[in-house]
Amino acid sequence: MKRKSKIYLPLLLGFACAIGVILGAALDFSSYSSSSFLSTNKKKEKLSRLIDYIEYEYVDEVNMDSIVDVTVNGILTDLDPHSVYIPQEEYASLSASMKGDFVGIGVSFRNINDTIAVIQTLEGGPSEKVGIQGGDRILYANGEPLFNTNISEDSITKRLTGEENTKVILKVYRKGMPELLEFNVRRGRVPLKSVDAAYMLTKDLGYIKINRFSESTYKEFKENLLKLKAEGATKIALDLRNNPGGYLTEATKIVDEFLPEDKLVLLTKNKNGAVEKTFATKKGNFEEGNLYVLINENSASASEIIAGALQDNDKGTIVGRRSYGKGLVQREMELGDGSAVRLTIARYYTPTGRSIQKPYDNGNEAYFNDYLDRYKNGELITSDSIAVADSLKYVTPGGNVVYGGGGIIPDVFVPKDTHFEKESLTLMLRSGFLHQFIFEILESDREYYNSLTFDEFLGREVIDEEILREFKRFMQRENFQIRVLEYKPVLRHYLKATMAQQLFGSNEFEQILNEKDRIIKKVIELSEED
Repeated sequence: MKRKSKIYLPLLLGFACAIGVILGAALDFSSYSSSSFLSTNKKKEKLSRLIDYIEYEYVDEVNMDSIVDVTVNGILTDLDPHSVYIPQEEYASLSASMKGDFVGIGVSFRNINDTIAVIQTLEGGPSEKVGIQGGDRILYANGEPLFNTNISEDSITKRLTGEENTKVILKVYRKGMPELLEFNVRRGRVPLKSVDAAYMLTKDLGYIKINRFSESTYKEFKENLLKLKAEGATKIALDLRNNPGGYLTEATKIVDEFLPEDKLVLLTKNKNGAVEKTFATKKGNFEEGNLYVLINENSASASEIIAGALQDNDKGTIVGRRSYGKGLVQREMELGDGSAVRLTIARYYTPTGRSIQKPYDNGNEAYFNDYLDRYKNGELITSDSIAVADSLKYVTPGGNVVYGGGGIIPDVFVPKDTHFEKESLTLMLRSGFLHQFIFEILESDREYYNSLTFDEFLGREVIDEEILREFKRFMQRENFQIRVLEYKPVLRHYLKATMAQQLFGSNEFEQILNEKDRIIKKVIELSEED
């Protein structure tokens, strides 16, 4: 059987969400009168009559669900790039990723040689609590075999998940153990963390990386902020790179931790011109300390709200590259059949009044190809290539000039590392190839690798020349061509980080990746000058 992957990791689920989505509260139909919102008019009748006509009279059998989906998609495509239709089959998983947890046993796994192999247990989940480990093979669930069968991974997932507080008895093979191990696992809520990492970069500089803004993000952020302060952090690096956005309220609550009371955080304006303002409230936990916000071309929406609010209030230093440029606010409405629509209902503006929404007049394809345009015009390499318009110039209370018209321009520009951040390497990292290969390496000597502490791991050359040769052979088997000699230092670094992730978790993964990160190095340099 061809090997497939099913990883319930926060980062992967975070990127399942459409880039730059900002969600408000659910639609409140009580705010619409029946005459204004649900009334029948000629245009609605026309669409309904056409769909009925096709269903009852068209010569061939047609999938009416498909026709309706195409119709809804067509309507939304003509509005703006971020008003989107979410089909029934996608909505549940997207909702779970934004909720911040899911009900299950809490493992990431792969189907290897028709056997369920645990990659790692998820921190805080039921499996971790009962002692299941990476490398374990789950052979039975409630007496039903999960090996040597043709069931899909979705079916396997359904057998392992279930109602909260229900139990599943797992029989597990563990290498070196003479008999199968039995675990009685009570299904529970498994956190899908939106804070990937929080640790000290230097003796006084703390680091927090947020991958998206879900329902639990502010709570996670505050817990980690207080933890870092207790460890001696008087400066914070907030990493929002590659963060596509999420819930608006979670972003504004994080800004509130850095700004004094009554400082303007955000303005939103709807189609009627009604303006809503959001202000900082009670005393935050980091109003006095130095702050650095890391952004890049994939930082969108809620990430840009944070960067823009802080920049316009002269708080901290924005470091990196120009952000995505999404200043539209969506609200979600379920359509009654398990699908939903996210509709743009307002525009948001930073405290100085600037819109950072990039133009979408030339259609969705041109809009989403904006990254390629930036790459071609050299903007990712030099700040001089960033196009700004004097008509969109604003001045902060502290006298700093900022610009609207498409993204947040950082205070300190750091060019893209075209060697370390090679697109093909990034694609490979996200594809799961590295995880699959590293799992096989760990399986070759699980006892040794599991015995290492993180400090021991850092001090050892765990990715040697032989492993690189094995990786080259592995990628050839997977029909993925890569010049190992050319990218040897980068590959060694990525492979070690991936191994750390499987052995220790996302915090250690980010810690290793950040060792060679240009923007992190610049932030450390800036913090030492302050």
